[in-house]
Amino acid sequence: MAEKIVQIDETMEKSIHKGQGHRQRLRENFLESGLDGFHDYEVIELLLTLGTPRKDCKDAAKAALDRFKTLQGVCEASPKELQEIAGIGPKNLFGIKLIRAVADRYLAKKLMRKDPISNSKELFDHLYHSMRDKTRECFKVIFLDAKNRVLASETLFEGTLTASSVYPREVVNAALNHHSAALIFAHNHPSGDPDPSPEDVSITRQLVFACKVMGITVHEHLVVGDNRYFSFADQGYISEMYKEYEMKNSIMLNELKKHLESGT
Repeated sequence: MAEKIVQIDETMEKSIHKGQGHRQRLRENFLESGLDGFHDYEVIELLLTLGTPRKDCKDAAKAALDRFKTLQGVCEASPKELQEIAGIGPKNLFGIKLIRAVADRYLAKKLMRKDPISNSKELFDHLYHSMRDKTRECFKVIFLDAKNRVLASETLFEGTLTASSVYPREVVNAALNHHSAALIFAHNHPSGDPDPSPEDVSITRQLVFACKVMGITVHEHLVVGDNRYFSFADQGYISEMYKEYEMKNSIMLNELKKHLESGT
């Protein structure tokens, strides 16, 4: 009996040493070459070992990737969903959730040091990272000062975007609370196709008009899809909406002038 216990202990020790050697090689490869050459499951495995450095996490990493399909999907999964995978518990999901939170903060801070109007690629990179794997539509507002520096960003609405679910008054109130001079809008299309719907165009027009009344400039509305996006500014929609606003405003003022002159 004692011999069997010794044999089991020796087998476990060999397994632990083997696992530690594998993890050490992963870490050394990362420090030497970054993630080049890494499979996605190996990235997940490395993250899982942050919380449980002595546990073999390869099978759990492969199972997580099999269920959530992509590395992004694994990072976006909730703690409850992750813990439904055999081999993933409260401790070793720490690395996955930590890396996502750190990446979000890093990109947000990086964006806030620059002018997103002249750095649209970095703006898209930030938005794509934070919005690409959302299963519901999310409407985000980036608040800018008079020099187009980022003050803050917030997700104001979630769910299917319709004219009745995005409220210009709430957007304007949020802009005033942040003392914003300008705004950028962004929302995702979970389907992956960033082409705007008629509702997207209608919502954008309402927001441009409402913000213009309050002296707030709308620079952009990005629709984020799968590895690509649609820019309302690049496609000329924003400038056309401002022209439409000025035309309607001019017609209204002329009508008011006629009314005053006629005394009726």
